[in-house]
Amino acid sequence: MFKKFVDKENVGSVNQLKSSAQRGMKAKITEQFPHVDAIWDEVVPKKSGLKLVKCQDHVEMIANGDTGEILFFKMRDDIFYPTLKLLHKYPFICPHQQVDRGAIKFILSGAHIMCPGLTSPGARMSQVNSGQVVAVMAEGKEHAVAVGLMKMSSDELRTKNKGIGVDNIHYLNDGLWLMKPVR
Repeated sequence: MFKKFVDKENVGSVNQLKSSAQRGMKAKITEQFPHVDAIWDEVVPKKSGLKLVKCQDHVEMIANGDTGEILFFKMRDDIFYPTLKLLHKYPFICPHQQVDRGAIKFILSGAHIMCPGLTSPGARMSQVNSGQVVAVMAEGKEHAVAVGLMKMSSDELRTKNKGIGVDNIHYLNDGLWLMKPVR
């Protein structure tokens, strides 16, 4: 998704959100990620507020009003995804799926996570449903290497063990990772 994303070229507009829109955004995000509610005031201090960053290809990003750091993003009118930088600070936001060492180089080049990479020795899976946002961890690594969307539930994945298990949405060193804070 963000493989060829260049912040200056792709960003269309940056707008400060009204307080009512911020409350609505917080409600949507905490409904999807219940653990965010406990850290919301730490991530978005009351005085800083939120900025809405609209980009090409119907991508919308939510940024901290003071620092300009991108916190969440969504494509079209889809679900929200946390950025990897936010996941590195608060890894408990979403469930983790761990891949084996062999999958790391493919994930970091933007490939989707295949089922065998999640079921082989060295991999670990949490119990999650299809369509749920997950943090993709790598065997032997401390932090998430990607954010993805489950294509099938964990049980289906174990049974089928073939095809794409997780859509790779955002990964280390893609355009979103390299994006400078938005002002």
